[in-house]
Amino acid sequence: MKIAEHVDCTDGYLSKLSLYKALALIAFAQKGKQPSPKLLENCIQELPKPQLGEPRDLSALRMQPAQEDALTVFQTLDKLLARDTVQVELIPEKKGLFLKHVEYQVTSQRYKISVYRRYSDFDVFHEVLLQRFAYRVVPALPPKRMLKGVLTSVSEREFIEGRRRALSRFINLVARHPFFSEDELVKTFLTFSGSDVQTKLRDTYKKTGDEFMTNRIATLAKEYLPADIQSQFSTSRELIRNIHNSFNKLRDRAEKMAERSKENATDLLMFGRELSTLGSDSSSLPTFASSQSTWGALRKSLKSLSVEFAVLSDKAAQQGRREEDDVVEKLNVFLDLLQSYRDLCERHEKGVLHEHQRALHKYGMMKRQMMSATVQPKEQASVEQLESRIVQQENAIQTMELRNYFSLFCLHQETQLIFIYLPITSHILGAFVNSQVQGHREMGEVWSELQPKLGCLFGGNNGLKPTL
Repeated sequence: MKIAEHVDCTDGYLSKLSLYKALALIAFAQKGKQPSPKLLENCIQELPKPQLGEPRDLSALRMQPAQEDALTVFQTLDKLLARDTVQVELIPEKKGLFLKHVEYQVTSQRYKISVYRRYSDFDVFHEVLLQRFAYRVVPALPPKRMLKGVLTSVSEREFIEGRRRALSRFINLVARHPFFSEDELVKTFLTFSGSDVQTKLRDTYKKTGDEFMTNRIATLAKEYLPADIQSQFSTSRELIRNIHNSFNKLRDRAEKMAERSKENATDLLMFGRELSTLGSDSSSLPTFASSQSTWGALRKSLKSLSVEFAVLSDKAAQQGRREEDDVVEKLNVFLDLLQSYRDLCERHEKGVLHEHQRALHKYGMMKRQMMSATVQPKEQASVEQLESRIVQQENAIQTMELRNYFSLFCLHQETQLIFIYLPITSHILGAFVNSQVQGHREMGEVWSELQPKLGCLFGGNNGLKPTL
């Protein structure tokens, strides 16, 4: 009876009859027997029904979002760089019977797998990625072919190598993006080894749709945005534009330095060859040459110097490659990201905002038509049709407004991403200084070995300053 007394004091939730039914169920359970369906049904009918109230009352109880947590991108550059490193290597042989094309071996460090991709696979991947993440920074692809009349000085081999580098920058920026990197599209591109990756990518996008349809806070984006989001956006955009211009100039200078190192390598090699040619000349000297014996010995020594100058040329060429790989490429990675941010800003202004304004203009015209229809009697069917169109347009405008706020939300996060990447400046400067230190040290060692050799070959100092 203690159980009965305890249950009976629960503010009338269970009647006496319900209590006895509950005790009967307990008795069945203790004996290991199954109660009859009739008894179960009666017990269920006696259970209290919860009172939910009106749905509009529940809206006040909704948990408010933590704005700083949702809007802020909690990442560092080191964390982004550690997400993945993707190698893009050119397959030496061109594929295809008639229309030749090149293939790339794409190797993801994160997924520990290599797949083979054509440029057209990158193109489709870029297309569906832009459709899925229209409000994010999606890096652009390099051109498929050389532009006639613009790149006439660039050989096909140089163009293909430049395109490979650009594809590598593209896929690494995507694979390290805080939102792209966990998406099924990226995983498919980096891991799918089937015969038709393009169809697989399109099917993957069809299953998920664009980010607005899948992001859990897309329709609540307005609640997360600060009140001065427009002024913040304008200030950040101007600052990033200035940063972009400065990095463009840095890249141009770095390219010129790398080019000069390559030209220096060529000049040193040709200098050594000319010395060798001069030393190989076996023409007899005229009898009136006062320094005949000295020149004869000197001429024989010149030929051997071409070896040292060949070594100097090789060191200068290595220096040029280091400057290109370690400095220029890192600058290009950040410049690709900055350019994609500028493209995103233009998409926001010319895309979502422009469509929203057009929809509002169309809605205003329809409202004026409706007012005209109420003043001048028309057929009921045409008025109802116009009302239906107005309702549809109102729904479309509401959706566009939600998309506009979500676009601003994403734009705010992508702006943070740019500033997260800014410390790459220290990586670039470090690579630049290290390349110069290493290059000058290696060149200096060869020059230092050459200096005493000249003294041994030609005797005395021969115009050289004494070694300290």
